Amino acid sequence: MSQATEQATEQATELAVPRGADDVRVIATVSAAHFISHYYILLLPPLFLFVRAEYDVSFTELGFALAAFNTISAVLQTPAGFLVDRVSPRLVLVAGLLLGAGSFAVAALVDSFWVLVVMFGIAGIGNTVYHPADYTLLSQRVSAARIGQAYSIHSFAGFVGTAVAPATLLLMESAWGWRGAFLASAAMGAAVAVTLLLQRDGGASVPAAPRPAGDTAPTGWRLLLSGPILRHLFFFLMLALLTAGMNGYAVVALNALHGTPITIGNVALTAYLAMMAIGVLIGGWLTTRTSRHALVAAVGLGGAMLLALLLAAFDLGAAMLLTAMAVGGFFTGIMVPSRDLLVRESTPPGSFGTVFGFVTNGFNIGGIATPLIFGALMDHGAPRLVFLLLAAACLFSILAALGGRPRAGAE
Repeated sequence: MSQATEQATEQATELAVPRGADDVRVIATVSAAHFISHYYILLLPPLFLFVRAEYDVSFTELGFALAAFNTISAVLQTPAGFLVDRVSPRLVLVAGLLLGAGSFAVAALVDSFWVLVVMFGIAGIGNTVYHPADYTLLSQRVSAARIGQAYSIHSFAGFVGTAVAPATLLLMESAWGWRGAFLASAAMGAAVAVTLLLQRDGGASVPAAPRPAGDTAPTGWRLLLSGPILRHLFFFLMLALLTAGMNGYAVVALNALHGTPITIGNVALTAYLAMMAIGVLIGGWLTTRTSRHALVAAVGLGGAMLLALLLAAFDLGAAMLLTAMAVGGFFTGIMVPSRDLLVRESTPPGSFGTVFGFVTNGFNIGGIATPLIFGALMDHGAPRLVFLLLAAACLFSILAALGGRPRAGAE
């Protein structure tokens, strides 16, 4: 090996270390913020009974707080995406974290139920920034070789936040009361915000590919209303249908359709969610081995569709139900990083916040609509239709994934 080659190798090695370190730092802090966002979404439900008893309110009145949170999130997430693309996504994410933490701290410290409702509405504003800011930071500041794994770790952190919230909130309530649980949760968000604030925007950004001369790619609302982006919005809406239906109604539908005991159904659902989280990590690894992200997404959704059809058609029994749910959860999980990369491939440079803020709003829209749909099916004695609708959502998601074409010049 020549001296020049050795020097070049040494320089490449020296550059690779900080690039890798920068990637790890960005992935870790952004994933921590995503953990907090999912934790905050579940902040109130595990503490319903304690808040209800103290304020002597109904469950419907408690629902006002969640309705304010979700409605404001749905309305303002797309504008938040525009904001992220115009200012520092890191600072927008810090502001969202502090807004949520501050809102829950005020709700804990002020002895008024309607202040609590208003604070959940304000926390909904903070919730709007997570998807556009998270995906923008990862897309701009993580090297292309690691971006799929970055998306998978980011999604996995959200699953962990959802998983640990109920138990930890109840543990904190037993020690400090529900107000103490709110304050401790606020402190967690503030700590992540401070960590992000201490980071710098400069020095580690992954340069975007230059646009070709004369590029007339649409921007703003023209971009969002273009065919590929609307297809991704539909994709996320169908995934929201799948997620809400499986997580919220599979257990009761299995009980009504096949007489599956609630305890067995919940164990099977836990297996589904656990294997889905593992599948997300495996899906991130797959993105480093293939560029056929649409095919990976289609295969994963195909496994989820097969699970839904099996649940609709057969009483599997406890052992087979547990196995089928675990396998179906794994297949559902492996498609998640590829899902995010499909959106990235359709997004022009400088529009990550706008596009991700818009398409992930499908989750918010679905979160509002799907309880009404599945609730009506169960109320009308049609549990089999719950699973058939889940299968249809998977089919439409597959068609949306395979029908897309990457943006020219996308990585």
